[in-house]
Formats: sequence, structure tokens, C-alpha cells
Amino acid sequence: MTTTPTHSGLERLLTIAELSDYLGIPVATLYDWRVDGVGPQAVKLGRALRYPESCVRTWLEEKLHG
Repeated sequence: MTTTPTHSGLERLLTIAELSDYLGIPVATLYDWRVDGVGPQAVKLGRALRYPESCVRTWLEEKLHG
């Protein structure tokens, strides 16, 4: 996964559904991981969770090399 800048130059934020699809992990598992503090770092915007691509990439690299 590479960081994809948007037209505004900001980093793309993935929805939980997009992250679920990308990782092949159920949405419910991602919610559980968030509660347990073991998943990728997310940003809460109002009631919505968003996952910065760089945080997902860092989390994956830690899983690969940790």
C-alpha cells in the first residue's frame, strides 16, 4: 500500500469498510481490534472512523517485522 495523496494534497483516509476489504478482515474484527488496541491507528471524525493510509502501512510493517 502506498500513500495516495488526494486532489487537496492530503493523505487518503480509508473507511472501515475499505480497510476490511483491503485486509480481507471482517469489519467486526476491526472494531474488536480497535477496542483491544491491537489494530491500525484510526482517527474518529464525529461518529465515523477513518484510517490514514500511512498508519495502516506502519501497522502492517510492524506485523511483518515485529
